[in-house]
Amino acid sequence: MPVARNVHTRVRFNNKGRTSHMTTTPSRGFGRRSLLATAGIAAGSGAITGFPTIWAQNIKNVTLRQFGTGVSNLNAVADKVKSDLGFTLSMTALDTDAVTQKAVTQPKSYDIADIEYFAIKKVFPTGVMQPMDARKIKLYDKIVPIFTKGKLTPDSQVAQGTTPYSVGYVEGPNGKTFAKGATEWMTLIPTIYNADTLGIRPDLVGRPITHWRDLVDPAFKGKASILNIPSIGIMDAAMVIESLGTMKYVDKGNMTKPEIDKTVAFLIETKKAGQFRAFWKSFDESVNLMASGEVVIQSMWSPAVAAVRSKGIACTYQPLAEGYRAWAGGLGLAKHLSGLELDAAYEYVNWYLSGWVGAYLNRQGYYSAVLETAKENMSANEWGYWIEGKPAQSDILSPEGKIMEKAGAVRDGGSFNERMSRVACWNSVMNEDRYMVQKWNEFIAA
Repeated sequence: MPVARNVHTRVRFNNKGRTSHMTTTPSRGFGRRSLLATAGIAAGSGAITGFPTIWAQNIKNVTLRQFGTGVSNLNAVADKVKSDLGFTLSMTALDTDAVTQKAVTQPKSYDIADIEYFAIKKVFPTGVMQPMDARKIKLYDKIVPIFTKGKLTPDSQVAQGTTPYSVGYVEGPNGKTFAKGATEWMTLIPTIYNADTLGIRPDLVGRPITHWRDLVDPAFKGKASILNIPSIGIMDAAMVIESLGTMKYVDKGNMTKPEIDKTVAFLIETKKAGQFRAFWKSFDESVNLMASGEVVIQSMWSPAVAAVRSKGIACTYQPLAEGYRAWAGGLGLAKHLSGLELDAAYEYVNWYLSGWVGAYLNRQGYYSAVLETAKENMSANEWGYWIEGKPAQSDILSPEGKIMEKAGAVRDGGSFNERMSRVACWNSVMNEDRYMVQKWNEFIAA
């Protein structure tokens, strides 16, 4: 899940770049057309060369302003873009709630929104963003079908909550309401996603952890933590409550007011009993709580678990019987973006899916939207460990080159298919969102 970091990066790219001439693909239900009327992005290579002279002359004058969470607004990605493309990208990282607020209230302050799908449910109907033409996305057909068909496989169950597919498309180039199925107009181009669970200190919990309800086991009184982002934290609480068997939600991602009341009442009771050591909002907070041993079980994000491990401290991202809570994000375009800047934005999105970024994100424990090109940028050992669930044949390194796992280690939860096929619920915006946030704040203040 998103990381709160204060990153302000100015990135200048060289005058290299080329986009794709696209041919018709009947299976998609709509045709492809030329993007910027030039030829062939090299998928997977990360290198894009051969812009027409007019592009090379004009692109150096373009600046695109991107904002989003610290998950993918990363200096390493910005540095790589600098070497592959020809324009300037101003990048700012904010926390999840701030991203949503900025998207709606300051639409002229950005060109590209790196935003989560559950948040787009709030943002897109306001009209501050423009639908994206899927015909301009060279690797559309390679995007994981969770986003383009609504399921990982034809036999997969559709999880509760705000699925990316349910808010992934609109009906036309000026659409503000979400389409019931795939169209050629997308709200976001997906880039990153994951299946979240609880992090534990296996050396300190003293017993196997197998269920979400273990978060509120009195054995961990004063050593448990839940994240303080209302729309996400309440989902973890719902997973706990269903695991306890005290309530069955119609849809955990779209609670009724009575369901919200019962959920928050449970949280307040649990808090007053002294169960929670802290309520964290940022990546660093969660890492410090777990690394210090102040907390032994908590809501956690995959890279935070990796960060604790990198300190030589045992930490497990624990698969649980009830499944995972998932989230996803993508790149979207501000309504005002047009002309050369709009062309450059599409070029950037195509570059983003071409493999280098995907491999970088996979090495952090996230998943990339186009796995095929990411694979081309990873070693067989990395791919086997991160995606296929195989034992590491040699040490697994972080994107920065630090040892994350020793040879023989197996990823918590197993393979991509094992993890993503066990998603119970997606992060969501409820119909009663305002009421839910109000009640959540009562819990935090109690």
